[in-house]
Amino acid sequence: MPDTTMDIAEILNRTDRFAANAGCKLTEVDEEHAVAEMVVTAEHLNGGQVCQGGALFTLADLAMAALLNSRGQLTFGINNSIIFVSSAKEGDLLRAEAVSISNHPKIPSVEVRVTNQEGRLICHITGIGYTKSIPFHPSHSAR
Repeated sequence: MPDTTMDIAEILNRTDRFAANAGCKLTEVDEEHAVAEMVVTAEHLNGGQVCQGGALFTLADLAMAALLNSRGQLTFGINNSIIFVSSAKEGDLLRAEAVSISNHPKIPSVEVRVTNQEGRLICHITGIGYTKSIPFHPSHSAR
């Protein structure tokens, strides 16, 4: 199995165009955790003038994708649950840290905490993945 932990952040920062267009960037990845960051801009705000939930989930999803694929096997998310705890506002630096809960070979699970620059919890996500029997490669598409 190829070691993708060194390259996964670079690969996903380049190939996950949706996350990149939303301003999300991976900053740390290993086989036990992954961190993605984003600064909340005016483009992330909803009608209530706080960060839109989809932007928060996109940030968390990028961290989950990095962690789930860091072991070298192509893994897709199959179920996620998000709990919004507090609001993020324009100018906040958000940090999504994904940690492995269960490293099951086919159905791994992760937990993500999104916090702001003060360490305040913004939202909490749990996710379950499905690991395919093919290696992770940046050219893969959903199959």
